[in-house]
Parts: sequence; C-alpha cells; structure tokens
Amino acid sequence: MSLYTSLVRPALFRLDPEFVHHATLGLAGTLGFAAGPMRFFSAVDDRRLPVTVAGLNFPSPIGLAAGFDKNGAAVPFLAGLGFGFLELGSVSSEPSGGNPRPRLFRLPDDEAIVVAYGVPNQGADRVAARLAGQRHRVPIGLNIVATNRGPNAPAEPDDAIIAEYMIAARRLAPVADYLMFNLSCPNTCDGRDFFADRGRMSAWLDALDAARLDRRPVFLKVSPAGGIAGIEQLLELCDAHDTIDGFMFNLPSTKPAGLKTPESVWKSLPGAVAGPPAAAVLDECLVECYRRMDRSRYVLLASGGVSSPEDAYAKIRKGASLVELLTAMIYQGPGVVHRITVGLADLMARDGVKSVSEVVGADVR
Repeated sequence: MSLYTSLVRPALFRLDPEFVHHATLGLAGTLGFAAGPMRFFSAVDDRRLPVTVAGLNFPSPIGLAAGFDKNGAAVPFLAGLGFGFLELGSVSSEPSGGNPRPRLFRLPDDEAIVVAYGVPNQGADRVAARLAGQRHRVPIGLNIVATNRGPNAPAEPDDAIIAEYMIAARRLAPVADYLMFNLSCPNTCDGRDFFADRGRMSAWLDALDAARLDRRPVFLKVSPAGGIAGIEQLLELCDAHDTIDGFMFNLPSTKPAGLKTPESVWKSLPGAVAGPPAAAVLDECLVECYRRMDRSRYVLLASGGVSSPEDAYAKIRKGASLVELLTAMIYQGPGVVHRITVGLADLMARDGVKSVSEVVGADVR
C-alpha cells in the first residue's frame, strides 16, 4: 500500500467528497509554481509514448478527464503530475451553479464515484480570461456543454441550445488546443437525449460548420445509450461534414450492473457512476465505433475505469488513441498518473510495440 492509500485516503474519505474536491483543487492551484520540478520527476521519457492525434503532438496518451478542473484553475500543477494532456471543463456559455447538493458520492467497494454535479462552472468568459496568455507544457482540451439552468428553468428552443454551444466554443477556441463538445451530459435535463434526435444533431453539425473555430481539432462526447444504431447514425451524420476529428463516449446515465456496493446504498443516489463499473459499457461502444468508423478521418478517446497500465493498454488496443482518467486519482492518489504511464511503456516494450499508433485497435481488427 502507498502512503496515499494507507494514510491520506482514509482521512480524506471521512470528509464530504465535494469539499475534498474543492480543497484539493484549491491547493493544486496554489502549488502551480512547483509544476516545473514536478514535471521533471513525473514525466516519462520513452520514445514509445508520444502520439500525434488530429495534428496535435501528445507526449503520452494518458490524460486527465474533464470534470476535475472545471474552470482551468490548476493547469500548471495538473500538467506537473505527468499527464500527456489535460481536458478542462465542462464549460458553458453562461455561468452555472449546477445541480443541488449533495451531488458527489463515493462507492469504495467499487473504487467508483457517483457524479451528479450538473456541470457547475464559471462560464466561458471567465475561463477564457484565466487561460489567456498561459503557456502549457501539454495540450489543453476544453470540454464544452450547454448551460444548466436547473430542472425548473423553462425549456429552451432547439436553436437556442445549439447557439449556446457555438457561443462558448468561439470564446474558448483561442485558448484551447482542441475542443470536446459534450453532447450527452447524463446529469442535466437537456444533456440526456437532446442529440439522439437526428434532426437536432444535423442542425448542430451545420452550426458547427458555420462557426469555423480557428481550425481547432473537434471531438464529440456522445451518449452510449443508443448502442450500435446510435453509433451508426452518428457516423452517417458526421461523414457529411468535415469538421469532426473524433469521438468519445460519456458515462451511462443509469447505474451499471454488477456493483459490489449494496443496492440500498446507491439506489437513491442521483447521478452517473464513474470508475471501473462503467468500463464494460464504454468499452463496448469504443470497439463498435472503431469497427464502423472511417479510420482515416476519425480517432477515438476513451475513459471509464482506467486504474492500471493494463486498463489503459486495453483501451488503446480496443481502438482509443488517447485515454483519460480521473477516478483512479481519488482512490490511488496523484502518483497513479506516473505509474500508469510507466507501466504502459513497459507493456508496449514487452510486446515489441514501437509506438502507440502501431497498436491502436490491435484487438479489434
């Protein structure tokens, strides 16, 4: 057991999860000055790890998932942990307080969390202003979502929701290396199934074409709920446009089967389960999308239960060019980033793999 799992984690788990999240993020923001020395010790210099995706160079395929740093408050420190890239957000055009508390829960028996935040964030203007002028050691992605105005807010027309994405994107594109459009937030009213509608998705893609976002790579984070039919519809619609570089699948909005935690604990909890229990559904979508997509046009990003080098390697071999993690840091501490990256390089060396791109989708072909 590490010092984190034996001493730090037990102490933190006695406290409210959201309080710990905010306190940790605040501390990380304060310690940004130490990013350089941290990166010296945490970054893994191995020729097998760098990968080029959509014209961007990533020092490793292991990145931070959106949801931890929603407002870009701790970018230097987080880059210092050894990530190959950071995805910030989700960020909306207008500030949002998110869903009512409590909205973050732990399931220790499953090394998972239940997330019902509802994308609270300070809005695109403040996040863009904070990031402006910063120079980053790794690529920075901005995850963009529609503003959550709460369950009692009046319904917005389709064109207003679509316009919100484009307003946020235009404000954030100048400070981002890539944009990830979250079209399927499981914890907001509009986010669950709005883009499952073919007409809405087509209209959104037309609006994206018109936006011309400084030629930034664009990825779509979509719901896994539609299964193979949903994947095929997504690809059919995107094939008619030239602005999409790849896809990622979001957490399922329903609780996954096979949880070790007793049902009495989680049945009444709002939110989506993140961590190892989400892996099976997301891996299935990853594989099926990789099988069907035009691999000369699109790439895939993956998350969900990445807790070990083997988990990351498996997702790459199932079709992912980039892999994100978050929940593993809660249960294993920040050192997990270095351990997974080193272990991934070791697995590739064991198999005689010279680069990440060489093995993407190796188990699906």
